[in-house]
Amino acid sequence: MMQKKEPIIYKEDTLFLLDQRKLPLEEVYVECKNLEQTHNAINVMVTRGAPCIGFTAIFGMALYVKNNLDFSLASFKEAAEYLKSARPTAVNLAFEVDKLVETITRDKLTSTDCYNKIVEIGHRELKKSEERNRAMANNIIEHLTKTTGDRKLRVLTHCNTGYLACGSIGTALGVIQVLSEKKLIEKVWVDETRPYLQGSRLTAYELNNLGIEHNVVVEGAASYLMKNNLVDAIFVGADRIVANGDTANKVGTSNLSILAKHYNIPFYVVAPSSSFDLSISSGEKIEIEMRPEEEILEYKDLRIAPKTSQALNPSFDISDGQLITGIASELGIATENYIETLKGIVE
Repeated sequence: MMQKKEPIIYKEDTLFLLDQRKLPLEEVYVECKNLEQTHNAINVMVTRGAPCIGFTAIFGMALYVKNNLDFSLASFKEAAEYLKSARPTAVNLAFEVDKLVETITRDKLTSTDCYNKIVEIGHRELKKSEERNRAMANNIIEHLTKTTGDRKLRVLTHCNTGYLACGSIGTALGVIQVLSEKKLIEKVWVDETRPYLQGSRLTAYELNNLGIEHNVVVEGAASYLMKNNLVDAIFVGADRIVANGDTANKVGTSNLSILAKHYNIPFYVVAPSSSFDLSISSGEKIEIEMRPEEEILEYKDLRIAPKTSQALNPSFDISDGQLITGIASELGIATENYIETLKGIVE
């Protein structure tokens, strides 16, 4: 196992973010010293993955306080709204920032104490993510192995949901890591995940570091794999999960959920409870972020489509809750009637 690079480091009043746009070819950090630089880093995907976006936002608000020691509660809330606009679909961003607003409003801290408090919260949440993510991995494994037993599994995953996205062992990729630790992984199929190639660039990078056998596949190969009995289970992450179980995740996830239902393959969503948004009744009400068309039409500033072509680039799609075998968080696993079971594990 290779030594991993931490995706988020905060020290000496500076936020260091591993630039995930350059992996796996380069391992370089981007420095953020103010709120605006943090907003930009989230927006252009220097850092990504719903949990890491949330953790990054905490430290971004610390930088705002550090640079504005005479801030008012009103200006703090204004800065929070600005930061939340960086990525609209992932609920973790708003979740973490709104919690800070509540804390600052309640505790009425001085500027220095406020800064130290926010930095403390950021480090605490990063540290807790390992424990939480192992808990959700064990929740999934306990549910899945009731039917699969102790045989080795061939699993498929989409996008990147490991430590690069979560700050610790990851969510869906965390399940795969724990399965591997238990000697229960035969093969991992890694969707390359267009248009930003988070699978072939990032998930494969992490699996290499973990020493887990894997193959990168194009999304269009999913039906081939399932039809030929090469997939035992599918694990994906989530950017927002609503009351009826509808789940927003990286575009292409919905395709997998439909195919999994057709081929009778377990399809699990793995995400922290901060990804739950039970105030929304169904996925139809989730805002879908539209990314720049250049992410499809160009690669590393090289135009790969005709100059006259345009593109549509939704960053997420919605998987119907009825197609999901189980939704796991650190609080437990919900199945079937999500309106009741999701509410049950939260309560």
